[in-house]
Amino acid sequence: MKRKLLCTLLCIEAILCIAFNAARLSTSDAFSAAMAFPFEQIGALLRRLSLTGVIGNCIALAIYAVLCISPVLFLLGIGSKRKLRAEDSLLVILSAALFGAIYLMINPAYIANVFADIDGTGFEISKAVLGGTIWSITVGYVILRVLRLSFESGAAKLHGYAGALLNTLCFLFVWVVCGNLFGELLNSFSALLSGNRGSESGLGATYVFLVLRFFVDALPYVLNIITVFLALDLLKAMHADRYSEQTESIALRLSHWCGKALAAVVVSGVSLNLLQLLFARSLRNLNNMLSIPLISVLFVLAVLIFARLISESRKLKDDNDLFI
Repeated sequence: MKRKLLCTLLCIEAILCIAFNAARLSTSDAFSAAMAFPFEQIGALLRRLSLTGVIGNCIALAIYAVLCISPVLFLLGIGSKRKLRAEDSLLVILSAALFGAIYLMINPAYIANVFADIDGTGFEISKAVLGGTIWSITVGYVILRVLRLSFESGAAKLHGYAGALLNTLCFLFVWVVCGNLFGELLNSFSALLSGNRGSESGLGATYVFLVLRFFVDALPYVLNIITVFLALDLLKAMHADRYSEQTESIALRLSHWCGKALAAVVVSGVSLNLLQLLFARSLRNLNNMLSIPLISVLFVLAVLIFARLISESRKLKDDNDLFI
């Protein structure tokens, strides 16, 4: 994927995630849980359409059937082009799960027949479980297909799969920042305001530190996106010539960047905790937890080690060439 297109898509994703969080606060009935998106919204729209009359109900049933059977149609399409594999059976399971989950989203009153102890928050959890089940099947199918293709493909295709994986990680990091962490920030604002009714005038400093905490928590994932861009450059150079000077140069630059990124994550966390300690008397909410974004740190470490290996392999080749 070209860099300009990737950046455009990431910006669109960020805007959609922010809009989703804003809509979730203003219309909680339509946006109860992130994992239920977009199945909850599809169910609500189909329910509204079916209540318009006989014609609307027929259209809603047709859309419902097409959406739910689409994985099976996709399976039939790929079955005509290649031999079906064991993981393709997940598409049939996905279709069955869609029939059940979207039906319950259309008729939320029936959710109580499936999940026990349903109350106000129970409906949100139940919808999240339904949506999460569909997403888990979908992601599981993609992972198993990529796993099989990685063993059946040559070097050229493997470079393409590695690039696709890095692009996917970019979208994941944007979702963590603009979807998950930004949603937690808005929830923190609401909780702070509801817990300090009547004394809102003294909350300014606490709001500032909540925002600072958001930036500190988001920093590792923002740096990860830059790391992915540099890794894509390295992948492109390796595809052209694995042992070229350009490949070694990019690998060294990537390894140095990873070191700086890890240092920035550690320093930002320590600095915020010290700053919070200095202003503790002015804050209504203290959060001095040692927060380590383990997945983000492991990702950067893995890229750093990979970049160092590429750099060292080029040096080793030069030494071997001298002996020859």
